[in-house]
Amino acid sequence: MDHIQTIILALIQGLTEFLPISSSAHLILPSQVLGWPDQGLAFDVAVHVGSLLAVVIYFRRDIATLLCAWIDSLKGRYSRESRLGWFIIWATAPACFAGLLFHDFIEANLRSAAVIAATTLIFGVMLGWADRRTGTTDLNDITLKQALLIGVAQALALIPGTSRSGITITAALMMGFSRQAAARFSFLLSIPIIALSGSYKGLQLLSQDNIEWQPVLLGVVVSFVSAIACIHLFLKWIDRIGMVPFVIYRIILSLLLVIFVVL
Repeated sequence: MDHIQTIILALIQGLTEFLPISSSAHLILPSQVLGWPDQGLAFDVAVHVGSLLAVVIYFRRDIATLLCAWIDSLKGRYSRESRLGWFIIWATAPACFAGLLFHDFIEANLRSAAVIAATTLIFGVMLGWADRRTGTTDLNDITLKQALLIGVAQALALIPGTSRSGITITAALMMGFSRQAAARFSFLLSIPIIALSGSYKGLQLLSQDNIEWQPVLLGVVVSFVSAIACIHLFLKWIDRIGMVPFVIYRIILSLLLVIFVVL
């Protein structure tokens, strides 16, 4: 990849990882539609590291509180924060199991413009419907059942075009959570799954030689800056704009992809 392609793909990862429009789909599309070369494993790891650093730094106070409370729970001292920490762990499990079972099948059969067009439309419409059911339930009131259901929804995001943040926010909104609560839980839930995914790809990367480090480092920096800006602006504007702009974007993208597939 040249520098322009590297910057564009890193921007795509940083912006779409946390917006409900599917980062995996947008990273696949340049090669499918524009004929760009596959970005490669090293670049995938780099942009995931950038996104992970962004969400960890942005929620550093929440993470520190949850981590300390979770450690206290191991000593028998339970609190609202420790409960949320355990819920995040349990909610991560479905995506881990689904990834181990279906990763190879998805890679071989579902990384196509046709699949992305369908999932982008279907789950975009679901997001719009869920946004109309927005409630007032706060993140402090989440139950284990609700956390697990959101975790199961997150597992569906292994299918390109679904959107991890989109499907988890959709599930939370359907259960009556406020937009802020749904988004914050989605972002906190992203931390272990991005870390696990990045670690898995990082282990694969150890077997590779002749890595070009310049695009890798550029990918980390660009994805980090764009992701942290995206998180901040999304949480700032979400109550004002809702999910409608993202639903419209997904519908338009789906229609364009259908035209591309047909022609």
